[in-house]
Amino acid sequence: MINKKELSPEQYEELIKILKDRFKKNTSRHEGLEWEKVNAKLEANTEKLWSLNEMEVTGGEPDVVGYDETTGEYIFYDCSAESPKGRRSICYDHEALESRKQHKPENSAINMAGVMGIEILTEEQYRELQKLGKFDTKTSSWLKTTANIRKLGGAIFGDCRYDTVFVYHNGADSYYSARGFRGSLRV
Repeated sequence: MINKKELSPEQYEELIKILKDRFKKNTSRHEGLEWEKVNAKLEANTEKLWSLNEMEVTGGEPDVVGYDETTGEYIFYDCSAESPKGRRSICYDHEALESRKQHKPENSAINMAGVMGIEILTEEQYRELQKLGKFDTKTSSWLKTTANIRKLGGAIFGDCRYDTVFVYHNGADSYYSARGFRGSLRV
């Protein structure tokens, strides 16, 4: 059976309702943007709805956080208060997953993001997200790691403690029950 990346009509309606309600409830995340224009963009790019649904069902609570005037795209980030529950206990990437000899996690952040059709937040994006509210006060999230750090076996992650955003490092093969990843999607 081929896994089609499209939603049933029922899933589509439910997701649009969730996104609309979240958009209207959290206007401070996207001041000056209108739901009708976001919805029109979603209707014109239904393949992106599958990715947004994956973000939703894994606990990410995606919401619009900006608009790129150059490309005409709306930018969605995972806006759940804590790192998405359905994406925790994973190492950073496939290489790290393969390097573990014992107690391998089920997946990696980079693999999951790729399957979902989203990008892992960069450090800059993560810091921008943290300006929109309090996120990861009890959890942490893997962040897109530069090649030079990754080449040496490391990866970076962020969290917010003491009203301060921290970005740390760890071995890319490490995983913790309170660490997942946050993604972004452009529509």
